[in-house]
Amino acid sequence: MKSSRRSFLITSLGVASSVALTRQALAADAAKLEESDPTAQALGYVHDAAKVDKAKQPKFVAGEDCSNCQLYQGKAGEAFGPCPIFNGKLVSKDGWCSAYTKKAG
Repeated sequence: MKSSRRSFLITSLGVASSVALTRQALAADAAKLEESDPTAQALGYVHDAAKVDKAKQPKFVAGEDCSNCQLYQGKAGEAFGPCPIFNGKLVSKDGWCSAYTKKAG
């Protein structure tokens, strides 16, 4: 019985390590969203909210950007983070798109 428990623990640690490394690799491989991306263009995405064309995006309000959007999944201090609207591609924390939804809080 001792060898089965030992095998189980070793296998469990190996699986946990693999999962952690896979997540880390996926995060590193995520592509930054380009403003020329068709979805980005359809939603009026820009890397810098200060450059939003207010004539084309009347919904925009000064002070809105990806870092204070409910959809933004980036971590504090990171310049780019994933956004589910763009299939997990990385968006600028300073960016904006018409799917902007203010974080509750």
